[in-house]
Amino acid sequence: MRQFALEDFVRGWFVGDFEPSIVKTGDVEVAVQKFPAGTYEAAHYHKKATEITVLINGRAEMFNQVIEEGSVVKIDPGEVTSFKAITDCTTVVVKYPGVKDDKYGVE
Repeated sequence: MRQFALEDFVRGWFVGDFEPSIVKTGDVEVAVQKFPAGTYEAAHYHKKATEITVLINGRAEMFNQVIEEGSVVKIDPGEVTSFKAITDCTTVVVKYPGVKDDKYGVE
């Protein structure tokens, strides 16, 4: 057994084709992310990857809609969204495939 701390990984990303990672693969990326209330991530999209976000606890806003604890949001390639933590919240994010440099900002 090997044990890791979530804090050892960049923004909670622990599986993917980057360092550090527990499993180095280009097939998928996985993260557990904790956001304090008020955290905002600007609008963006992916050209190739699909992203699934599970809101483990708290409340957030995506696609200009409030999502609640237990919500699962699938974001297909080309769909634009931002993220705002309304309360302190935790997410699990799965992105596939794990395409490098596939995040495009929107003004």
